[in-house]
Amino acid sequence: MKVKIGNYPGRLICNIHTNHMHKKYGYCGWDENVSHEDYVLEAIEDGVQSMYNVLNWLWLDRRTQKIKVRIDKSDTWSMDHTLAHVIHPMLVQLKATNHGYPSGLTEKKWDDIMDEMIWAFEQKLRDDWEGDYYEYRELGLEEDKGDSMFGLKLVWEDPEGSAAHQKRMTAGFKLFGKYYENLWD
Repeated sequence: MKVKIGNYPGRLICNIHTNHMHKKYGYCGWDENVSHEDYVLEAIEDGVQSMYNVLNWLWLDRRTQKIKVRIDKSDTWSMDHTLAHVIHPMLVQLKATNHGYPSGLTEKKWDDIMDEMIWAFEQKLRDDWEGDYYEYRELGLEEDKGDSMFGLKLVWEDPEGSAAHQKRMTAGFKLFGKYYENLWD
């Protein structure tokens, strides 16, 4: 698999007045002490932005985001695992930079949902998570190998724990599907 996704196309924006206000007053809003100089800078910014708008319309607004995706046959052998390599770090970054949450949820609830989705994909990336719920030991030379598998004998297992782990993973994947259209910042 090879995926290359370019940046979203940008637009030209004039910030002469905005930068001046921020430098002079420490913010980008108006103050009752606005001087004639501020009005002049705002007029200049409006004029420059008008020219930028023409350039945006002629050139930049016609551009599209460049996306190239190549999928190899081997990528679909275990597609759930392959996609987890992309989805997990994206969820981690989204959680770190998120500026909101879906309507009908609280910030805390969305944070918990994000944690469950991240955990589920993290577990999908662990090829050996099931190993947390059983233990094998090697059989000695003198032991009967009749009921063993590859010279190993099962000495401990926790099928309830394994089932609960799988159930939690599945719930995390269902949350991913349910909130798929809310995964943006």
